[in-house]
Amino acid sequence: MKPAAAAARIALSVVLAAGGTAVALGVVVAPPAVADGVPPPSAGDAAPSAPVPIDPASPNLRLPEGSKLAPAKVLDIVSVSDESSVAADQPEQREETSNSTVTYALQSEVAFDKDSATLSAAATARIQAIAADINTRHVTSPIRVFGFTDDLGSSEHGVTLSRQRAQAVYEVLAAALSSAGDSSHTFQVRGYGEDYPIADNSTESGRQQNRRVEITFTPPAA
Repeated sequence: MKPAAAAARIALSVVLAAGGTAVALGVVVAPPAVADGVPPPSAGDAAPSAPVPIDPASPNLRLPEGSKLAPAKVLDIVSVSDESSVAADQPEQREETSNSTVTYALQSEVAFDKDSATLSAAATARIQAIAADINTRHVTSPIRVFGFTDDLGSSEHGVTLSRQRAQAVYEVLAAALSSAGDSSHTFQVRGYGEDYPIADNSTESGRQQNRRVEITFTPPAA
């Protein structure tokens, strides 16, 4: 992987209120993490095709006589908040909040040096703030920490690097939660490599968005 190193601040970007107080880390044994095969919430087609033209006058659009509409339901709508000191289309961190899950996405070039799995001091503080948010929300569900890369370099290297980066984020997150007196969480940690891109890998700005580590959890129902 060839991410361009960037020295930038990491901002707390929230859709729902998140605790922003950094938590001092002590010597804490992190709870075990397990691999998970479920695709991340951000998985999707990074380059969707154009909409198919529809003839509004087509008789095929009419309901057959006697048909009934399906019952109404609440859609799982996702709201996204981006904040960046680099560019609007290259967010340092993205938070997505849906009806069921919250996802923090940390951009790799802000969190790590090039081709490295060592977290920057700013990224460590950011992860501690995310831990404070998880603690405030009283999350009891498993927490997913998934790493991703772009499609440059070999697939094997991408999987290894994304796994190492996810593990580094997990260790700081688990230690911060334990230091806050909340050590009962279970974690699912995995590196997906170049799988599940969220942007076009044919451009550098797209590759930057694909190089990320996501932290996903499900808050208890209100």
